[in-house]
Amino acid sequence: MPAADSTAAIETVFRLEFGRLVAGLARYVGDVGLGEELAQEALLDALKQWPVVGTPRNPGAWLMTVGKRKAIDQFRRNETLARKCGEMSLAADRAEFEHPAGDEIPDDRLRLIFVACHPVLPVQARAALTLRLLGGLTTAEIGRAYLVSDTTIAQRIVRAKKTIAREQVPFEVPAGDELAARLESVLEVIYLIFNEGYSATAGDDWLRPDLCTEALRLGRILAGLMAHKAEVHGLVALMEIQSSRLSARVGLDGQPILLLDQDRRKWDRLHINRGLAALARAEELGETPGPYTLQAAIAACHARASRPEETDWRLLAELYEVLAEARPSPIVELNRAVAISMAYGPELALDLVDQIVATQSLDRYHLLHNVRGHLLDKLGRHFEAAAEFRRAGELATNTAERNLSIQRAEQTEALA
Repeated sequence: MPAADSTAAIETVFRLEFGRLVAGLARYVGDVGLGEELAQEALLDALKQWPVVGTPRNPGAWLMTVGKRKAIDQFRRNETLARKCGEMSLAADRAEFEHPAGDEIPDDRLRLIFVACHPVLPVQARAALTLRLLGGLTTAEIGRAYLVSDTTIAQRIVRAKKTIAREQVPFEVPAGDELAARLESVLEVIYLIFNEGYSATAGDDWLRPDLCTEALRLGRILAGLMAHKAEVHGLVALMEIQSSRLSARVGLDGQPILLLDQDRRKWDRLHINRGLAALARAEELGETPGPYTLQAAIAACHARASRPEETDWRLLAELYEVLAEARPSPIVELNRAVAISMAYGPELALDLVDQIVATQSLDRYHLLHNVRGHLLDKLGRHFEAAAEFRRAGELATNTAERNLSIQRAEQTEALA
């Protein structure tokens, strides 16, 4: 294999194994930052050795063993940790390069997810650290995804690691009530990453599929490790079904294509089937549906309809009402208004949107003005609709969404 091809293969293996490797090493040494450093050093050894001697039968176990031996070497250089070195050396001497790592790696990875998404960290730091440690993304890749500099991302990650060390965040999966609270944070971070890929908040591109892929991969890992938690399956179902639409959400010119205008033949049936299976699993567990399971049920209504007119809009309106009770939010109410407009007409929906406007809670949310403009347009109030679309364009921070709103304003003005 040519050197360039060999290096590319090693980097692919490393990306796949990175989360497991960091998780195992972090538990081994009791330090997330050091675990990541050891993982990087193991990669350097692989880059030197594998092109010469070949790729081991179990690359993950090879990297883990090398990382642990490097940890031992580091502790040996520190006389104050001699006792700990002895304990670790005894355990490592039993390991072989080709020996599978066993069940400890999935457990370690689950622990690492809860560490990276700990509420002691700001949400932005949680997302960056999760993508770095479990997604294996570089700081440059994360920076490009969130449209911030490499330096900013690196600083967030460094501060997050220092906070974890200072607050002595335990490398464990919490139990009882704390598990429920922490799991909500974990799911929130994973879905935040997915949403930034599904509908970018800023920049020129509306979609960043790589982020969707990473979030979905993290969700699948979590579902495999916490198979008894319905909301984990609900989140995976939601992301799978939404992922099915990615290729249909933008045109050849890069402009957004709204849900009702999409060519549903382009929806990925594999993602849809996986999503429906995950939703069925969530429902089988018998828990009261949480917000992610409810949103997945909403997405499933769209996925089951081969044409927009076949959508069960009344069921969608009911599901949004249940979701609003489970997680009250003006954005949920706005989505309910859209479903109501399709099920019962734009006038009733406009009344609901105007109630949201009166609260001033979404004044600077561009989609509020897009929805209101759409309803006014349906009612023949084209001049008012154009003004709403113009306002949406002013507020949108994503270039593609801004252009779409301006285009709709111009089209509506032509009808006034």
